[in-house]
Amino acid sequence: MVLGVNHDRKPKKRRLSRSLEEHLPDFFGFPPPSDGAQPFRKCIKEFLGRHARLTLPPSLFPTLMAWRIALRLDLSTVSVDVVEEDVTTSRRPVYCDHCRVVGWSGHPVCRKRYHFIIRADKGESKMSSDADAEAEADDEATIYQSNSCLDDNKHLLHAVVHSNGFGHLLTLNGREGGSPSLAGLHIMDFWDRLSESLSVRKVSVMDVSKKYGLEYRLLHAVSKGHSWYGDWGYHFGAGCYALTQDAYRKAVDTLSAFPLSPFLFHSRQPPTRLHAVISFYQSLSNTEFATFKDLFSCLLSLLRRMRSSDHPHSLASNILCAWTRNDVECLQQAMIKLLLASAAWVSRRALEGAMCKAASSELLDYSLKHLGGKASVNGFVRSRFNPSSTVVEYRLEPWTSMNSISDMDLNYPSKEQVICDLKFLYESLLHPNTMTIYKHQRMRDQVIDSATKLLDCKQFMKFYKPEKMTVEIPRAIQLWCHVQLADQPKGEPVIPPELVVLPHNATVADLKSAATQAFQEVYVMFKRFQAEKLVEYGSIADSFTLKFLVGSGGSILIEGKCQAKYGLTRFRLERGVETWTVDCTCGAKDDDGERMLACDTCSVWQHTRCLGIDSSNAIPSKFVCMRCTNSYQKTDYNSAKQSNSASLSSTSYCRGKAKAAATDACGLRLTSNLTVAFDVL
Repeated sequence: MVLGVNHDRKPKKRRLSRSLEEHLPDFFGFPPPSDGAQPFRKCIKEFLGRHARLTLPPSLFPTLMAWRIALRLDLSTVSVDVVEEDVTTSRRPVYCDHCRVVGWSGHPVCRKRYHFIIRADKGESKMSSDADAEAEADDEATIYQSNSCLDDNKHLLHAVVHSNGFGHLLTLNGREGGSPSLAGLHIMDFWDRLSESLSVRKVSVMDVSKKYGLEYRLLHAVSKGHSWYGDWGYHFGAGCYALTQDAYRKAVDTLSAFPLSPFLFHSRQPPTRLHAVISFYQSLSNTEFATFKDLFSCLLSLLRRMRSSDHPHSLASNILCAWTRNDVECLQQAMIKLLLASAAWVSRRALEGAMCKAASSELLDYSLKHLGGKASVNGFVRSRFNPSSTVVEYRLEPWTSMNSISDMDLNYPSKEQVICDLKFLYESLLHPNTMTIYKHQRMRDQVIDSATKLLDCKQFMKFYKPEKMTVEIPRAIQLWCHVQLADQPKGEPVIPPELVVLPHNATVADLKSAATQAFQEVYVMFKRFQAEKLVEYGSIADSFTLKFLVGSGGSILIEGKCQAKYGLTRFRLERGVETWTVDCTCGAKDDDGERMLACDTCSVWQHTRCLGIDSSNAIPSKFVCMRCTNSYQKTDYNSAKQSNSASLSSTSYCRGKAKAAATDACGLRLTSNLTVAFDVL
């Protein structure tokens, strides 16, 4: 961090600050683009050596190393901390929960994790001297020995990348998260540039962000067709409850294109607040609201313009009209006369009713849109949305009150009112738990189903294609090396390939040596790994020139062995050493991060929601799944049948005895929600 200004030496401090500012890279242009020709394990070392300063050497804390990068942001600096964590000696968990829920649980455990952090409390600070910056960094370097700092979700940015180039964006907070000047999109732009420059391969993000207290992944999907992270190339990664990319895409299309006509006002029924809110924002837009996308896009666009201090009046400008300016002026002056005759607020509907015979409905609508702020001899027109009566109202204000009313207030609602209306529309039309009663239940069920699917899709991922990472290097060979272990069963672990760059005259022996070094550097279980042969080429001589086999690039399969059993059990999989089986009724076959419950008989895991257990309810202490219950019942039925055939007693006695025996033996209780639990004694 760069903090503190020495007020006793102002002239010198000013010169130091100016010098420091000139030499610091600009936050909005850092880092510069790279050619992407090297893998992440090479790029990160080169990046830290070129741009960062070591603040936490391994001599102090062997498990962690920390670097700091100071970037210029106007008259302040942004400090980016890079923390290298040694997984084998760290106090933090060995296994990555984020890898498990996005489908990377079959990867071997990586040797290093690199944390990229912009702290909320010290991320942005004033300019100061190099000496002050160095002292400040040294004083704060030790904070990363605490596990709580790496687990803090209040950072402006926190991302972690494993040494194999697979990473996770854990935290991103803009102005609403405590940043004084950086918006979320600025931080996201920075992270995307950094990922490209470092040749990161894949990045996942769990989108649980909220905007104005609303689930933004649902709101943004309806208005834009994808999540907020989709603006940077993040697409559907993994869905909870066995949801697929096709199901997600279909849900987005259904909600975005859902017709708005059933919720518009019709004269045969009394208007509601929902009718009034939709009509009000329709009056501010020149585009007809036909779908959910049109409505929510309008409100979000209005909020963005308010936030950026742009005048939202551009929403209704440059429209081609079928009438003259004189037609509009005459009609608006007639409306002003009506307002002059009434000292109270006059509703839009009342003005439309009074002027319906004087002009067409299109001319009336256009004139009312631009009536707010209209000047006359007796004052100016003020418009507002009345939340209590849920109608748009107009009133003629005297010129003496002009200074106390901003131009925004004349034509548009306040930012607070737009947010309030957005929440109301979101809860009434989109959220499954709060939406209003639809006229047709089938339509409501369709919206609930689509909205629930969008809320259940939280994992998004950006793929950095291998073609982008393997820009051709003159007089070099670039190979993606796939490895299989000769002494291990096929299947897991799923070992991602590693990029190896060799000189153009490299031999097969050079390839084996480079592949051995690469996998030893990346994965813990490969500490004693040794590449032995090229699978596709048999027993080819080590002295053979490599370019005659593979040319200047491509992929190759290498077989090898681990000379010792180091880490082959503990560090074999990111999912850990425990084995579990997921087989839920929704179709899920692996852990997706949602709450689950294991059967006490067969140990198979299922979602509590799929079992009918609400998320607010406690998990039962004893649970038996339906498969085991049916198996018990079938066994008891067969036993009772055999007992009936062999016994000379009465049928009723046998049935009663079998029933009692089954109850005593199993003690099962089947709930109405298909949840089977043992009675708690």
